Amino acid sequence: MDKATQDLLKDLDEIVSINSVSIESDDPQAPFGKGAAEALEKTLALCEKYGMKAKNCNHMVGYADYGDKGDLIGILCHLDVVPAGDGWSSDPFKVTIKGDKIYGRGVTDDKGPAMAAIHAMKELIEEKVPFNHRVRLIFGQAEETGDWKDMDYYLAHEDHVDYGFTPDAEFPAIYCEKGIANLKISFPKDQTAFDSIQGGNATNMVADSCEAQLKNGKTLKAQGKSAHGSTPWDGDNAIVKLFKEVEEEDCLLTRFFQDCVKGENNGKSLGGYWSDEESGEISYNYGIIESDQDQVRLYVDIRYPITGKIQDIIQNIEKVLEEKGLGAVKIDLIRDEAFVHLDQEGPVMTKLLEAYREKTGDQSPAKVIGGGTYARAMDGIVAFGPMLPGREATEHMPDENILIEDLVLAKEIYKSAIQKLVD
Repeated sequence: MDKATQDLLKDLDEIVSINSVSIESDDPQAPFGKGAAEALEKTLALCEKYGMKAKNCNHMVGYADYGDKGDLIGILCHLDVVPAGDGWSSDPFKVTIKGDKIYGRGVTDDKGPAMAAIHAMKELIEEKVPFNHRVRLIFGQAEETGDWKDMDYYLAHEDHVDYGFTPDAEFPAIYCEKGIANLKISFPKDQTAFDSIQGGNATNMVADSCEAQLKNGKTLKAQGKSAHGSTPWDGDNAIVKLFKEVEEEDCLLTRFFQDCVKGENNGKSLGGYWSDEESGEISYNYGIIESDQDQVRLYVDIRYPITGKIQDIIQNIEKVLEEKGLGAVKIDLIRDEAFVHLDQEGPVMTKLLEAYREKTGDQSPAKVIGGGTYARAMDGIVAFGPMLPGREATEHMPDENILIEDLVLAKEIYKSAIQKLVD
């Protein structure tokens, strides 16, 4: 392993070792929690060490600049991660190398790509490559929460970027991201057979565990496998599994899962199916279930096609619920992010694809994903890497990992892309 790779992995380990799950906090020095704040400070310090000018923007967001003229090119990264969850074979908050792979929470989403982008800049600076445009690495702390107060703060207080990319998706590049919606589905508890129920870690993660106490005294537990909420078929949903064990309990909640969910990821039995030729099928992830004295609440992550409208989808679901005698179920829309659709032949996209193709030889076109990235936060931003075609997606899963050679290749692609953008 060469020194450049050793240095990259050393810096990655320093950042992965911080549990930076974003949480709401009243601390003005750490509005997204102490872990997220520490990850931001250490990352900005690395950028300064490598010759960039860093700024912590009131602890809400941070960035590092290089160059003093021309357009402002943004590279949008996030330093927060989803909860580790269960099922790890090594410490999730430590870089562990097994064979040719790096393991740790965030090594693919998004600390590994952030470090790859930093080291790409480091090498360009060391090589004294002329920068005819400014480059700004922007580091968010709340991407995984979905509310993006970090990016809102940036847009309200800092210079807007002209164009750029976010290293938080897949190669070759992403020209379209489906719409994202989160629903809260509420069930009157007195119409269920449950005394309590709790499952899942985040709405955008497949639930890896679920536990319930029935009113008859019976306890139920289910174990699953986490995955990214945009690809629920990659996981094994413990919430859905648990309800297969309570089919004898006839109540509002079990009928919902038996008649409307049925283990489907596309919402057909729920009445919320949608599909189009360009962006494919809608997907549903039942991410969190919880209860209190009065209600059971189910939080659902939906990735819908670019021709879909979430209000129409909800109306279709409500109609099916009424027809199936489940009219007491209430649906609230708590998040809706419009789709992203970029010009596949645009100048930024063209340069990014050139960099990818020169380094890999792969001529594949840009693609559509269900994931949501900071490409939604600012105009002119393309989601670009780090996952290579054909690789197993492990983000949001236990034992999240990336091949060492893939992370190094991502750094080289980003280096080439930045050089093309600043030329």
